[in-house]
Amino acid sequence: MSNDILAQLVTMSNNLGDPSLDYVILGEGNTSARADADTFWVKASGTELRTIDRTGFVRVSFERVLAMLNAPDLSDEQIKQRLSEAKVDPSTGSRLAPDDGVQPSVETVLHAICLSLEGVNFVGHTHPTAVNAITCSIAFETAVSGRLFPDEIVICGPAPVVVPYTDPGVPLARKVRDLIDQYIDRHHEVPKVILMQNHGLIALGRTAQQVENVTAMAVKAARVLLGTYALDGPHFLTAQAVDRIHTRPDELYRRKLLGES
Repeated sequence: MSNDILAQLVTMSNNLGDPSLDYVILGEGNTSARADADTFWVKASGTELRTIDRTGFVRVSFERVLAMLNAPDLSDEQIKQRLSEAKVDPSTGSRLAPDDGVQPSVETVLHAICLSLEGVNFVGHTHPTAVNAITCSIAFETAVSGRLFPDEIVICGPAPVVVPYTDPGVPLARKVRDLIDQYIDRHHEVPKVILMQNHGLIALGRTAQQVENVTAMAVKAARVLLGTYALDGPHFLTAQAVDRIHTRPDELYRRKLLGES
């Protein structure tokens, strides 16, 4: 089963890394997938999504990675050591893996948090140009404060988690964890989209296809949003309209057909 998950993760990563989509270039972005209840696969540092294969992923322990959240402030070297110690032998999922020199992404803790959420089995973190044109703008929080069209709601949920700029690694993971908790309290569901200021996009999904769908729709929404500023700015849907689309039976059915639920 875990080999099948890894195969899906490789395909998803290659698709997200397709240069024609303009989601990432070079070594940007990282991806992950739950292998089982105790471990997950995460992209290794220095690999490229467009060319990554099975050898470009590291299997790590949820418990060891998540323990870093509660550790005292760690130096960069200590974080690297902790991530190395979190690697497990894929054949057992329990023993410390041999030191093969492959290092988990610095965002591994962030992936562990996302994959710990109910119904989330795959995560894709990318840096689409259209999305970063917004996340890197002065108007970032205002620009993403509403929904623009029904399909954005159907695929990406009622709202994104909006994260102010935070140093990547453990500090960012802690901030995202807190904001996800607030999101769940407010919306009573797990988010599908996380937007990080001056950083990029995270798509969460039950399936690899859902991560691809969410990423594609988030990028389209970003392009539409940027286009609205040529005509006096965005006309956001009302909260009532967003709730109506998000809960309509026909849209729930369509979401199911698209593999979104």
